[in-house]
Amino acid sequence: MKTKKTLINIFRQYRHALPLILYGIIYMLWFTHLEKTVTSHYRLIHFRPDDFIPFCEIFVIPYLLWFAYVAVVVVYFFFRDKDDYFRACTFLFTGMTVFLIVSTLWPNGHDLRPAIMPRDNICTKLVSSLYRADTPTNLWPSIHVYNSLGCHIAVMKSSRLKKKKGIRLCSLFLSVSIILSTMFIKQHSVFDVTTAFIMAAVMYGIVYRSDVVLHFYHSLQRRRKHKPGTLV
Repeated sequence: MKTKKTLINIFRQYRHALPLILYGIIYMLWFTHLEKTVTSHYRLIHFRPDDFIPFCEIFVIPYLLWFAYVAVVVVYFFFRDKDDYFRACTFLFTGMTVFLIVSTLWPNGHDLRPAIMPRDNICTKLVSSLYRADTPTNLWPSIHVYNSLGCHIAVMKSSRLKKKKGIRLCSLFLSVSIILSTMFIKQHSVFDVTTAFIMAAVMYGIVYRSDVVLHFYHSLQRRRKHKPGTLV
């Protein structure tokens, strides 16, 4: 009986992980399918400013740090602030879903990658490995850019981090570096980056300015509390 109560308490405390886990599975299955099927027949994305941006392999470092950046932000709010966690997840998941739908209905790709690496060093080797693992397709809008903006906004809007100037500055530096990296290592077109900013601006208004997500979440919680036998 004691074990059962412990499990129930753990579920109550961490059940907000369920949407993250379920969406993560759906996203990876959908994205993997797109990577396997969108290989040759797609619309080419090319924006004139792309031709003036040089290839700079050092930016592969912030590009790869993106994975840790997003994970750390989501995990931090998961344990420290449910409201900010739900805001951040809604922001990120919505943009990622839009990206999947666009990639499914309008397959896209680019031809910006250098045919031969201009230099031979550890960073160009990392870029080459990245190119082999990630096809130059399914790019618009850039999720690297969109999620970087979403994570930085989450950090800046957090009341818990309001006085943590060091964390806020590090977040700004990392998000800007990641955004620049998508263009400097030729993973994305300026068009992908620009549209990611537009989508982020729209979602910022919905998630943070109107707070519609939190209003819905708290109203749902109030209903649960009034239902007898409901886990809260």
